[in-house]
Amino acid sequence: MTSTSQLSELAAEWRDARLLYPLYAALAREFVIDLPPHADLEAGADAPPQESVEQTRQLFSDLDARIQVHQLRQFLQTTTLGSDEALRTLLLHHLRRQAHSDSDRDKIDFLLVQFFSHCAPSRLEDADVDLAYVAQTLEPVLGPVDLNVPEWLNPLNEIVQAANDCRNLSQLLSSRALEKGRKLKLSSGDKYFLPAAMVAFTRFSFLMRRIFFRLMHQDLNAILDGLRELENNGVETLDCRRAQFSAEEPIARLRMICHSWKVMFHAQYSAGQPVSMLVDLRTVVDAALAKNAKAKPAAAKARAQAAGAANADVPDFEVSSATPDWSENAPAAHDAKDDSNPN
Repeated sequence: MTSTSQLSELAAEWRDARLLYPLYAALAREFVIDLPPHADLEAGADAPPQESVEQTRQLFSDLDARIQVHQLRQFLQTTTLGSDEALRTLLLHHLRRQAHSDSDRDKIDFLLVQFFSHCAPSRLEDADVDLAYVAQTLEPVLGPVDLNVPEWLNPLNEIVQAANDCRNLSQLLSSRALEKGRKLKLSSGDKYFLPAAMVAFTRFSFLMRRIFFRLMHQDLNAILDGLRELENNGVETLDCRRAQFSAEEPIARLRMICHSWKVMFHAQYSAGQPVSMLVDLRTVVDAALAKNAKAKPAAAKARAQAAGAANADVPDFEVSSATPDWSENAPAAHDAKDDSNPN
């Protein structure tokens, strides 16, 4: 390598470092990670000595080893610093590492999806997210990609199809779609870093993220609608021990929790404890709605019978003893078991 090309590479590396430093500094502040001072980066020096560039490499390497993927995910999905250029630079920074650990793979996997999400139009239809489109969008970081996807990646399409058929989060969790995709990713080893494989996994993760959020919002809206109906019918508390809440949980508090979940789940989508709590809470609310629906006709019938008994001696009115039980003819109440198959 000539001295001119070496200087050019160092200059390019320094430009990237200056772009990445605000991201790393903000990330370190948020998660209380010690960030050693770096005078040239903090001053925004244009042409630092080579020692400063080497010091920067070590700084980023140390930070990369300490930053966990869930921290990176949470930070980039809530910060205003994650521009397309910053994401591209951060992704290339991780891709250029000579050796990749499992943590590096998970970060790259997340960053690929995040970069694709930033670059893709917001109204992109699922049917348009084919391999060719994903490869084209990722070309700034992966370069041109041969789309001869190896056969060992075929299960990804089957997993997405199975996830698409789920009607709620309970069914998604019981399908183990997220777990199956994760297992395939882990078993791929170094093959994950084949460009065609990274494109296939990016498409898979992007579609699975969409499915998760769609079902999550459906479940939350169903819970909130159910809580409103129960409250209108005079119900003030629910026995939510199944969902790890109290035996007399106020509906007002459950509503606040659901709204907070809408924000929290954007930081991470997985089959963790909060998701299981949401699934169980929908089961509780659905069961309460079903019980309430059955109680209504019985109460109405009791009131009608009481009114009939009170007017039995009045000759001007004839009270029929064949009053139908409308609950027998009405559509079956929603069965909570249909929507909750514990994982």
